[in-house]
Amino acid sequence: MKGFGAGSVLALLASFGFAPAAMAEGEFAGVTVEAKLIGGQQYEALYSRIADWEKATGATVKIISQKNHFELDKEYKADIAAGTTGWCVGSNHSSFAPQYPALFTDLTPLVSAESVAGFVPGNIKAATIDGKLVMLPRAQFDVSALYYQKSLYADPAKAEAFKAKYGYDLAPPETWDQFREQAEFFADPPNFYGTQYAGKDEAINGRFYELVVANGGKMFNDDMSPAFNSDAGKESLQWFVDLYKAGAVPPGTTNYLWDDLGNGFASGTIALNLDWPGWSGFFNDPAASKVAGNVGVAPAPKGSAGVRTGWSGFHGFSVTEACPTKDAAASLVDFLTNEDSQKLESAPGPLPSRTAVWEYVIAQAKDDPYKSEVLAAFQETALTAFPVPPTPYWIESGNLIFPELQAAILGDKTVDQALEDASNAVDELMQENGVY
Repeated sequence: MKGFGAGSVLALLASFGFAPAAMAEGEFAGVTVEAKLIGGQQYEALYSRIADWEKATGATVKIISQKNHFELDKEYKADIAAGTTGWCVGSNHSSFAPQYPALFTDLTPLVSAESVAGFVPGNIKAATIDGKLVMLPRAQFDVSALYYQKSLYADPAKAEAFKAKYGYDLAPPETWDQFREQAEFFADPPNFYGTQYAGKDEAINGRFYELVVANGGKMFNDDMSPAFNSDAGKESLQWFVDLYKAGAVPPGTTNYLWDDLGNGFASGTIALNLDWPGWSGFFNDPAASKVAGNVGVAPAPKGSAGVRTGWSGFHGFSVTEACPTKDAAASLVDFLTNEDSQKLESAPGPLPSRTAVWEYVIAQAKDDPYKSEVLAAFQETALTAFPVPPTPYWIESGNLIFPELQAAILGDKTVDQALEDASNAVDELMQENGVY
């Protein structure tokens, strides 16, 4: 998931003009734009704006698929293989985009330079692959921060018992070791768990990756040969294994993805939850969440190398090369990522990718202690954010790695054997594809 570092975070707060291109009334009358869009709690509110675009342009949007991105990824690859890519607009992500070099068109001639200039430069850079601007970022910049139940840290009895056992004061964890210790301390299965993690697909592979980095290692060498079968890799995988063995995570965690985590923390049965900014409003909404009013937010923990976790990236929208109505499709993508759309989408917590909207979000949060806490935590974490390794085989290699991580977590393999098998499989993949 490609994100940005310290320089780009500063750019988030810099001011420069933005004026979206105007739509001509009825300019796409009679056109139908077929779309494949990501579904899920934090993504779908934006789609209410599609009706406004249809009314303004005279076009119709037909959503022909709405799934999580892991399923969309499989569908895109099946479409590429079958030559059925004549639909027009697709959800995309900076982690997945390098896999589709021919699927999506260059948006540069289809979207005004003025509109593109309104985005955070680091996001546009990451959305440009082999010289093609393959997607426009939506207000869904992703980097994980720590959500926790504040009442657990305000309980004097818990604080006393914790210090007696671990020798330091009970406070939101600053390191992954503290995170593990606190998760084990708070756990009271089967009714309450210290934490949880997404246990399959890119979700666990990405979390493993960021722990490896935080513990002083790397996922791949410069030539893209696997480097995670290392001391840092073993330390990182052991963290997942220890939590599972201790009963500090729900037993089904190896089947969890992001919606499971969000709903799990909102259920009030999880103490600590590393998660994306888009969940912040949901967690603090009394109508949706049992922990509303009891949510603390802190920067992501640091690993044994003193490096903060920061796997990051962003969602966006793309237009297919085979789309018969590229102008209409690009207009829809521009509309769904414009300033008004990003204000709507960022209102419950997701982080914007337009500079002007960052300024707006900060101003809106000024008198809201919770939103201010959320922004501070995510801005601190984003300062050291890092993208996925620059390879089109990130997802494919992850599909080889995550079953081995699961095998170690479930006790079917040792940590050493799981990482050796994963490394050998990725090495074979890279060599078969002529990477080295």
